[in-house]
Amino acid sequence: MRIRLRARGDLQPPSHAYGRRRAAGSGARPWSDPASLCPAALLAAAACSAMPAAAGGLFLYEFGTAEVGLAAAGYAARAQDASTAFTNPAGMTRLDGTQVLAGGQLIRLNTRFSIGEGTTPALGSSDGGRVFGSNGVVPGGGVFVAHSVSPDLKLGFSATGNFGSILDYDAGWVGRYRAQEATLIGVSFVPSVAYRVNEHLSLGAGINVMYGVMGQKVAVNNVVPGAADGRLEFDDTAWGMGGNLGLLYAWSPTTRVGLTWTSEIKLDFKAQPQFSGLGPVLSTLLRNRGLLDAQLNAGVRVPQQVMASGFTQIDDRWAVMGNVGWQQWSRFGEVEIGIDNSNNPVGLTTAIPFKDTWHVAAGAQYQLSGPWRLNFGVAYDSGFQSGSRVTPLLPVNSAWRFGLGGEQQLSPTAKWGIAGSVISGGTLDVEKTSVLPPALGGRGNLVGEYRNTAAVVLSVYGNWAF
Repeated sequence: MRIRLRARGDLQPPSHAYGRRRAAGSGARPWSDPASLCPAALLAAAACSAMPAAAGGLFLYEFGTAEVGLAAAGYAARAQDASTAFTNPAGMTRLDGTQVLAGGQLIRLNTRFSIGEGTTPALGSSDGGRVFGSNGVVPGGGVFVAHSVSPDLKLGFSATGNFGSILDYDAGWVGRYRAQEATLIGVSFVPSVAYRVNEHLSLGAGINVMYGVMGQKVAVNNVVPGAADGRLEFDDTAWGMGGNLGLLYAWSPTTRVGLTWTSEIKLDFKAQPQFSGLGPVLSTLLRNRGLLDAQLNAGVRVPQQVMASGFTQIDDRWAVMGNVGWQQWSRFGEVEIGIDNSNNPVGLTTAIPFKDTWHVAAGAQYQLSGPWRLNFGVAYDSGFQSGSRVTPLLPVNSAWRFGLGGEQQLSPTAKWGIAGSVISGGTLDVEKTSVLPPALGGRGNLVGEYRNTAAVVLSVYGNWAF
């Protein structure tokens, strides 16, 4: 059976959409061996294990798909390829047969700290270098599958990492007592199902099984003159589970709206922190106060989110789309790990206040003469940290996205795309004060800014139908 992937957008719906259905027993091949999906899924998970912090808190809309070029516009309503198994499972009812999308991307980040005049001079003069990845470059991507059990019943699977952050400051930088290295990653494995209720309405659901990795390393002030810093490390992994629900409603053959809800996922990180290089006085203080061998609870709640999207095909060349979204970061709960006063240590964590965020996006597609279609979009996400001030553990806040991409129809059953986007986070201020200077056991004052923060994303992907 040949599945035709249209080169002219969505002007004409698939044969099953909006009241016209293909007969059952279409001959579409089921997954011949579910285990064969595992290598691809694990590869996607590994590729996404170095995601940087980005807009929408620590969520990324970029995971190696057309979303990069569209700035995520139409996220829950576009349903043009297998990635809808992740963005809105209800959209799988628009796809025929079995479709697979695989994509990869590179993200180049410009995030570097500029030391301000208020920083305690005794902390030195190192700005920490490039914060994210290897010289500011990190990979990402995903694998997505949508399979037709019948014209009305679809199954899907997604493996991607769209949540998290990895940072690594140079040793000895001025903020080393607050953050040295930090990792927080969530990789999602999402089986999903969709059902067409009638010619207008489709419903979808998924189970989001997330594997989380958390680690923080921070320098510890030994206070002793001339002594090297000690180190405090925390590392743990955890599994969490949540749910995805999706709705897709076709007002007409060319206009549809989508609504998705993703539940909160709790990652229960819990481990005994590891100390090294401590001076004898500090080591004794920590032991006497039960902190040296304490069990540290540093669990986080991956926020629930809601996304509403619209899509309409204006004519045989133009389509427009947009989003409105919300994410509940106020319940996130990540903490800074460290020692605030080495002469009087009373705890190992400091709470970070977060707030909910809002997202808006608008985009369009233009069909060129021939097999190429252009995608472009713009989006804005509000910040999840208070005002313009951020913690050096999470140097990210509000951001603008500008995307551009193109897709080429290679055959009736295959297409590929290339996309790029620029994410602008502006200038982020840091003002962390300490009651005591480093000479008296404190962490010192850290004042400065991450100037003109930005990221450039480049992705390549392919979608095949069988």
